[in-house]
Amino acid sequence: MSSFAVLKDRVVLRRDILASLVVFLVALPLCVGVAVASGVPAELGLVTGIVGGLLVGCLPGSSLQVSGPAAGLTVLVYEAVKEFGLGTLGAIVLVSGLLQLALGAFGFGRWFRAISVAVVQGMLAGIGLVLVLGQVYAMADTAQPSGGLGKLGGLLELAVAVITDGSALTPFLIGAGTIAVLVLWPRFPARVRVVPGPLAAVALATGAVLLLDLSVAKVEVRGLLESVRPPGLDDFGQLGTVAAIGTVLAFTLIASAESLFSAAAVDRMHDGPRTDYNKELMAQGIGNTVCGALGALPMTAVIVRSAANVQAGARTPLSRILHGLWLLLFAALLPAAIGVIPLAALAGVLVHAGCKLVPVRELAPLWREHRGEAVILVVTALAILVTNLFEGVVLGLLLAVVKTAWEISHLHVDVRELTGGRMVVTITGNATFLRLPRTMEQLEELPKDRPIELDLSGLRHVDHACRIALENWALRHNDRDTEPVTMRPPMVGNGQKSNGG
Repeated sequence: MSSFAVLKDRVVLRRDILASLVVFLVALPLCVGVAVASGVPAELGLVTGIVGGLLVGCLPGSSLQVSGPAAGLTVLVYEAVKEFGLGTLGAIVLVSGLLQLALGAFGFGRWFRAISVAVVQGMLAGIGLVLVLGQVYAMADTAQPSGGLGKLGGLLELAVAVITDGSALTPFLIGAGTIAVLVLWPRFPARVRVVPGPLAAVALATGAVLLLDLSVAKVEVRGLLESVRPPGLDDFGQLGTVAAIGTVLAFTLIASAESLFSAAAVDRMHDGPRTDYNKELMAQGIGNTVCGALGALPMTAVIVRSAANVQAGARTPLSRILHGLWLLLFAALLPAAIGVIPLAALAGVLVHAGCKLVPVRELAPLWREHRGEAVILVVTALAILVTNLFEGVVLGLLLAVVKTAWEISHLHVDVRELTGGRMVVTITGNATFLRLPRTMEQLEELPKDRPIELDLSGLRHVDHACRIALENWALRHNDRDTEPVTMRPPMVGNGQKSNGG
């Protein structure tokens, strides 16, 4: 790759190696935490991180963003494993990867940038809400109710259990302490912040558990090779159901959108080569195809790891490739180290990550400046919480389309009275069915005993419903003894105004 040519510079090489270590330390607790929260072996999160580094890191697209398992897909993965099983998860991820590869090959990568930002923010906010609600129960080592509303309704019972039951209070305090470290970490001196916040928080929680000999649930270790389970023919056979197809589409849409939005954000952080969106989408597709073949978690480009990579001074893809190598060496040489991590600490990391997905600070300015966008964001998030991720995103997309259609269908009706009693009604703008009820009310209020000329020359577009309605109104509005309504120019059969006079 041409971008590696700068590695002849020892300064660049050293900065890339140091950046890879920073990204590795950020990625390690997140890979394990996302896997545990998704209901799969912890090692599968590391497998996805390894593939994201060693494979996707070598592919063209975005040179500095880092791929791996993402908190944004945790809820969807958990529901997929719960409904279809761990084996079918691999099949779903593999097919989603092939779809991403096809979309990138046919040039659809840039079209993902056209998805409403409000829908994406609402999607992430909804995921964040569900993630927080689920992981709060995991912090207390308590079974979580099903569904977003069930989790919300069980919070009071959870609070009582934490207060009255020591077996729930101990892990909850560990999780709360982890969150406190993450919140306060940016305020520590720079020399302390050399260690990434998630790693420091998990390390401190693990140390406290070992030092105080606390009895809390820890991550179960199975070994890297033992956890890898490629999907079989039976697993692919389950993909024929409507629910499975919907899950595949949801994986494809969300993983692609999150990766490409992340690429756009990373491009704003550095002055290096810009992202080729189609190649990046294909790279993500190849990565997910391999992850699916290994039965691992789906991957996306992750903004937290990508930002850490840029901020650590990375200049070439070498940093993200090496981070995958460090993950592989850790999983192969120190697997037992994962087994001492308390689950409550990982739950705390994910609660913190989920809270950051909810754009609380941006909501008020968005409401003041773009109220419709704020409504789409909130409705999408709440729909995900009440129903599920796929249905919530579809509802958000439909709302965005309706909002756009409403905004572009501006229609103005102007009535002028000429000498002799003749009236000229001028309609300008876009005549669509969305504005039809109000327009017809205005026309029907006109007197029926006066000559009327309907001037449509200012219309840029007339849809079929409006054409039929205007023609019927012109034929029937005036009384029998009054000159019929005239239309200028006359309507044509394809739903558009004619260009002639």
